[in-house]
Amino acid sequence: MDKLTAGRRWAALLALALGGFGLGLTEFAAMGLLPEVARDLLPEAYARSSSDAVATAGWIITVYALGVVAGAPTIAALTARVPRRRLVLGLLAMFTIGTVASALAPTFGLILAGRFVAGLAHGAYFGAAGLLAASMLGAGNQGKGFAVVLSGLTAANVFGVPLITGLGQAAGWRIAYLAVACVFALTLLAVLAVVPEVAAAPGGSPRAELAAFRSPQVWLVALVAAVGFGGFFAVNSYIAPVTTHVAGLSESTVPWVLAVMGLGMTIGNVVGGIAADRNLRRSVLYGFTGMIATTALFGLIANHPIGLFAGAFLIGAASLFMGPALQSLLISVAPGAQLMGAAINQSATNLANSLGAALGGLVIAAGWGYLSSAWLGVGLAIAGLLLAVASNRLATRQTAAQAAREPALV
Repeated sequence: MDKLTAGRRWAALLALALGGFGLGLTEFAAMGLLPEVARDLLPEAYARSSSDAVATAGWIITVYALGVVAGAPTIAALTARVPRRRLVLGLLAMFTIGTVASALAPTFGLILAGRFVAGLAHGAYFGAAGLLAASMLGAGNQGKGFAVVLSGLTAANVFGVPLITGLGQAAGWRIAYLAVACVFALTLLAVLAVVPEVAAAPGGSPRAELAAFRSPQVWLVALVAAVGFGGFFAVNSYIAPVTTHVAGLSESTVPWVLAVMGLGMTIGNVVGGIAADRNLRRSVLYGFTGMIATTALFGLIANHPIGLFAGAFLIGAASLFMGPALQSLLISVAPGAQLMGAAINQSATNLANSLGAALGGLVIAAGWGYLSSAWLGVGLAIAGLLLAVASNRLATRQTAAQAAREPALV
């Protein structure tokens, strides 16, 4: 890679962050627009029972997340030798096509297919764009590289998702998704214009990337993220009906609730990054403890407007507190396969998205009320905490066994 001027470097980093912004829009805007999607696509079911129809519409969240789960490791393995900029451009093209298809498809089934296609590129983008950003920042800046791309996602949650949600409520959810597709197309053009080409990792191959799956810790840490983060998504997926049906607020309030949750996520991400640098595994335990407490609190106070806003902020902060730690932990337990480690983390968190949305929809459809998803979230967070404790114990045993195998120093 040729030496970049400071201006060119920052322009390139902003272009990559814009892709993260688009991903935040496409992943989280659906949660605020589920009632609109249900009314438009499932009118008969909505007339019979709005809660049942909203729960069914939640499959657009689940299917997108399943696309991420399937696409992240697959693309990471198949593109191990592809230069990073070329890979990012291809992924942005997939986002644009899949999002346009989601907006224009005439039936619920075809929209689900479009969401799945768009989701395929999600995890690989965060991995490839993060490594690309790190290479432009120089050696020793892997964490900063991922932070640059993730900053776009957190910015989306603060003001992008509320704006897109407001647009969808005013002009229709299809217009909102076309606007998201425009963000991806703009990002593609920006990356093409200002991001330099960077070669793939030396010695990279599908076999080397897939070797990450030989580590029991990779599987266990991925399970921690997949189950534990499901608690956050069980709440976040149904924040719109909780706002309108439980707290008794208007639909125009939903974007403000999402903005407050996004602010909490931004603060949690910053504080969590500092905590992860000090003690990686301990910050995961603290994060799950915080998730359990804040999700339970949400279930108790979200029926009041002030409680809804306070609970949304606290859940956002507690959940994203763990984000940097889990990302770094998965990369550290997958040596020699950085792209796969980053991709597995995205697969795991989006499996959590799918699990939380699907199970939340089931308990709501069972007639237990919209806040039942919060108590489901408490259970998932407790399970995540127990798995994290098991991962720490396994790591301690592995470290002790490795030390015993090494010859004593004289």
